[in-house]
Amino acid sequence: MSKFYLTTAIAYVNGAPHIGHALEAVQADAISRFKKMQGDSVFFLTGTDEHGIKVYEKALSVGKDPQIFVDEVAQKFVDIDEKLNVKYDDFIRTSSEKHKKGALEIWQILEKNGDIYLGSYEGKYCKGCEAYLTERDMDPDGNCAIHKAPPVSVKEENYFFKLSKYSDEIRKLIENDTIKILPESRKNEMLGIIGEEGLKDVSFSRPRSALPWGIPVPGDENHVMYVWCDALSNYITAIGLDSELWPADVHLIGKDILRFHAGIWIGMLLSAKFALPKTIAVHGFVTSRGEKMSKSLGNVVDPLEYLEKYGTDYLRYYLLREIPTLSDGDFSHDRFMEVANSELANNIGNLVNRVVMMTERFVGEIPEKVNDSDFELKIHDYYSNFVNAFNSFDIKKACEIALEVSNFANKFVDETKPWAMAKDLALKEDLSAVLYKLLELVRLIAYMLYPIVPQSAEKILVFLGESAENLGPYKYGEIKTGSKINAGEILFMRVEE
Repeated sequence: MSKFYLTTAIAYVNGAPHIGHALEAVQADAISRFKKMQGDSVFFLTGTDEHGIKVYEKALSVGKDPQIFVDEVAQKFVDIDEKLNVKYDDFIRTSSEKHKKGALEIWQILEKNGDIYLGSYEGKYCKGCEAYLTERDMDPDGNCAIHKAPPVSVKEENYFFKLSKYSDEIRKLIENDTIKILPESRKNEMLGIIGEEGLKDVSFSRPRSALPWGIPVPGDENHVMYVWCDALSNYITAIGLDSELWPADVHLIGKDILRFHAGIWIGMLLSAKFALPKTIAVHGFVTSRGEKMSKSLGNVVDPLEYLEKYGTDYLRYYLLREIPTLSDGDFSHDRFMEVANSELANNIGNLVNRVVMMTERFVGEIPEKVNDSDFELKIHDYYSNFVNAFNSFDIKKACEIALEVSNFANKFVDETKPWAMAKDLALKEDLSAVLYKLLELVRLIAYMLYPIVPQSAEKILVFLGESAENLGPYKYGEIKTGSKINAGEILFMRVEE
């Protein structure tokens, strides 16, 4: 059994959870469930980023103490993860004493190693990014390239981290895939950010007068830790600085924070002489009807609305099946309805219910195992492709392979016509063989669907007299021959407006 440590980015609590958070949460949960099925010892971390000027100003604007405000918003992220059936192992909050203690320790290590110094900064600051911008971070109009808003001019005394000291080493680590950045386009993007000039030293603190809400700098109460040593350190503070879980096997993040994770975070780890994360997997943004989501355009997708109206597995399936795992994708209500009805209800759901009901009606129990090398090879190929897709962080492809199995099984039903075979006693043995193969296909689909739509996969396994508890890799022939079929509710109901 090998260790697998998976993290998401921690969500910023200046607003309620959005569809991008839902996407990253279910992607990470699917990877976690898949890895557990493969026998890995998985630790899945998520959480919330709770300090910063935007949080402080938002709390003041609603007349609340910052700690009370972040407690309330953080709970919304806990709640939506529960509604999404996201089973993490720990939820780190940066306002927790555990995190503060760890962040202070990391700061002191960097300082001891000579990589933090007090200096003066004058430049452009983006409130949206909560970051100082270089020319490369701004568009031709001088606006932040991400938030499309003009940065403000700031001049103040800060503590700095010597990121430039590690720039060449970071470049080499990325170039030779010691730190693997996926997809390849993001690796090239990060190398472009480093460029010929290299990475510059970064501001590591803000004056308490400018940022009252944060972790005090060790030994200087007039300064508060800036986002880097605070937020980025969560991946280690959550598990402890001497934990055997470190390094992270995968940091799953959005493309807008790549430069922080593949630049500043790696520099911090090099300075502290900590092991480096193995992979940084970068997903894209979710658009709505082909455009960036905006309240003014009226195209913002509320994940809670879809969860409450259509249920967890319909939303999980759409996000994992329709949004390319490591690039941008679109959320369309019409497409959501089409996918839910054509793929879940009509295809997979109809197949499962037909096979289970025919088995219950015609033979009453799971028939004897059928040895068919060609059939077994086909199933093995399907499952092997599914595993390869997940290992390549292509969850969309994994969903499509599960759908391929369902298409194959539906075609097999139409070709063999078990209902017609059941009318001829001479074909009883052949009927049992056909149903056994169909049940194995249904079981294979359940195993494939478990990381994607776990509630529905568990229902299929119950139909077959099995349980999702301690579910391992799929193996042909392990279905419980002779056990009674438990035909139950319709697996996927058609959704209506």
